[in-house]
Amino acid sequence: MKTRLPVRAAILKRKTYEAPAEGRSGKIRLDFNENTAGCGPAVLRALARLTPQQFAMYPEYQAPTARMARQLGVRPEELLLTNGGDDALRVFFDTFVEPRTHILICEPTFPMYRYYAEIAGARIETCHYDAQLRLPLTAVLAALRKKPRVFFLANPNNPTGTLVPAKELRKLLNAAPDTVVVFDEAYAEFSGFSTIPWIHRHPNLFIARTFSKAAGLAALRLGAVIASKESLAFIRRAMPPFPVNLAALTAAEAALRDRKTIRTYIRGIQRTRESFSVALQKLRVTTFPSGGNFLLANFGPAGPALFAKLERKGILLRDRSKDMGPGFVRITIGTPAEMKTLLHGIRRNWKKDA
Repeated sequence: MKTRLPVRAAILKRKTYEAPAEGRSGKIRLDFNENTAGCGPAVLRALARLTPQQFAMYPEYQAPTARMARQLGVRPEELLLTNGGDDALRVFFDTFVEPRTHILICEPTFPMYRYYAEIAGARIETCHYDAQLRLPLTAVLAALRKKPRVFFLANPNNPTGTLVPAKELRKLLNAAPDTVVVFDEAYAEFSGFSTIPWIHRHPNLFIARTFSKAAGLAALRLGAVIASKESLAFIRRAMPPFPVNLAALTAAEAALRDRKTIRTYIRGIQRTRESFSVALQKLRVTTFPSGGNFLLANFGPAGPALFAKLERKGILLRDRSKDMGPGFVRITIGTPAEMKTLLHGIRRNWKKDA
């Protein structure tokens, strides 16, 4: 029997999304911006207390959401938990984007904005960071006048590390009263800046957050959307009844209560990020300011060969040569020991004029 499945045109036009890498266990993993130190001990203790009966029942959300909202400085009705940070982005397409409507992004940036837009059959308008990796504010303001359904801005941006000043962010919000403005703050803890306090003044503002980075819970997949009660109510209509698993809820609560562990980790990353940048500059490697737990660097034409050598030695970096130019690489800031090993590998295997 021959069959012809009724696949949507948007799916037929795109390739399957493949995870960038597998087989990373046991290696120095500086490619995915993970917390390489691991989650705090309070998380492990909380997970160990879960009972077989709890695992057998659907989770309840009201009480843990209220406790987490208090830790984040918002009201429970202003916080929506999602199945990972990626899902926190998908819900905007489910709620606001229809086929052939358009969204606005600034590239290079997190690829999931484009990924979900293609699946939704949306048109994608793109602005581009300049040579110094600054936000093209004038171009973005002009694009917002066309009233895109959603404008996504990662702040700090991945992979550039760019942190847009508050004054410019306010201009964007004020210029887009008919656009859903999503500030993706996956790395906000490392920059020390968040727009969460702005949600009451800007009903078009939505903030996407994740527990994968500073909290070290990437494997449990927990994200969040924060917005005013009235605005967030529209997204709630697109959510399933049980979007988040019990282990993720339990771990996130424990992580937020143990703020000391997270603060210590963040301060360590900030110090290591600065010292690593200085070390690369002494080797005449171009680096860019970063507000995240990573650093973008440009090793020039000799870079790709170096990255391949390091990978063979078990040191994984995120080579961005194909989309940003030969030699661009995004480097997760790992533990001091990991960064020392990386620097040793760079010094042994790379020369600027090679």
